Formats: sequence, structure tokens, C-alpha cells
Amino acid sequence: MPCEECENGKVKWGKTGSCEYDTIAECEEANKDYYNEMKTTKIVELVINEDNEEIAIDCISLVSDPAIEENMVYMSKAKNNLTLAKVDKEKRELIAPALIPDKNIYRYDADTDSDYYVYFSKETVKQCAYNFLKSNNHHKATYQHQDRVAGVLTVESWIVEDPKRDKSTLYGYELKKGTWMVKMKIQNEMLWNKIKDGDIKGLSIEGYFTSKYQEMQNAKPTNEQILAALNEIIRENQIK
Repeated sequence: MPCEECENGKVKWGKTGSCEYDTIAECEEANKDYYNEMKTTKIVELVINEDNEEIAIDCISLVSDPAIEENMVYMSKAKNNLTLAKVDKEKRELIAPALIPDKNIYRYDADTDSDYYVYFSKETVKQCAYNFLKSNNHHKATYQHQDRVAGVLTVESWIVEDPKRDKSTLYGYELKKGTWMVKMKIQNEMLWNKIKDGDIKGLSIEGYFTSKYQEMQNAKPTNEQILAALNEIIRENQIK
């Protein structure tokens, strides 16, 4: 979560920081402890395991502390809340990012007592979004990554292609290209009340991933790749 330039020319720390610094150097100095920790902490790119591609994204969880640090916008007729063109008391929906590309997400490994960060590339985010629908998981959801809940349905899913013109901007979001957005209908009364009360603030994915390095290590070469490697060895010996 490094320092980023704001539209007004100022600089902020991370996505949720205030635009209070004049330069990136000033921002990094003010947050040097956290910044130095990030530079020395392991950062791992996660990819979809080819053996588990169909269950890469098993479901979406409604949580109080979303890892991607973007709160959702809920849709209702309540005063000062955003509303869709046709929304009634029986039709309750929320809009939120499910996954943001190239964003460092903090993780802790209890086995090694170590901190690290993970992130997803734009290509992996798009693959996750497609596989989620392909596997017919739009009806699956959990609460706080624990209990499976009924009455939650993903009714729209899309990838942000143009951050300035994407419809996510209608709900107050400023998200980077490649973000996976979802719209969910909430018919579960308990969850809807928690959303309105602010107890649920966003979404978090549940899936099966592996590190890009590990996936490359486990990849089995094809016959064509083996033949090409042998031909390369033969050519090198002939040159010598």
C-alpha cells in the first residue's frame, strides 16, 4: 500500500489515506516504519491452481473487515443512500469490488509466525470472475468466512475496463482497471440488517490458489517443450 498521487496533486498513503502530503518522499518519510516493513516483507503473486480451476472461487463472503479495504455501497430507499432506478423494500442490492488487481493483501502464516503479502494480477482477477460464474457459484455466500448463508445472490459481475466511465463510479468508487465488481441481492434479513448497521462493510473471496512460483515449479513440460529443449542442447553441442 505505497504512497499514491491524488487528483488534486497531493499525495496519500494507500487507497484510504488522506491527500495531505505534498510529495511522495514526504509521504514515505511520514510512514517510513510501515513502508520499510512492506519492502522487507515477502510479497507473493497468487494464481489459480490448474488442478482446481473450476473451484478457484468457491464463494463470496460478507465480512466486517474486507481484505481489499474497499467498503461496499448498499442500495435502499433510506434517506441519503444511493438508489437504483427501481428499488422497493423487497429488492435490496449492494455493489462492491470482489477483487482488486495488483493490490497487496496482508496475510499471516501461523506455522512460521511470519507476515507476508499476496496479490493478484489483472489476468488472474479476470480468470477468477469468469470461473466464478462458469462454476455456477453465483448463489454461494458465507458470513465472516464461516457459515454458509441463504438469501444472497450475485446478480451482476463485471470487470472494470475504463475506471473513469465504468458504472462503479455511479456509486462513488474510484477503482483501478481490471477490478472485479459484483452486484448482490440480499434477501437474508439478518445480513441486510448487519449491512445497514455497518457491521458488514465489504466482501472477501474464498478460493483455492497457489503461488505463481510454485505453479511454475509444478508445471509438467509438454512433449513439444521437451523436444525443443533437446534440440537446443544438440544445437549447442554442435556449435561447440
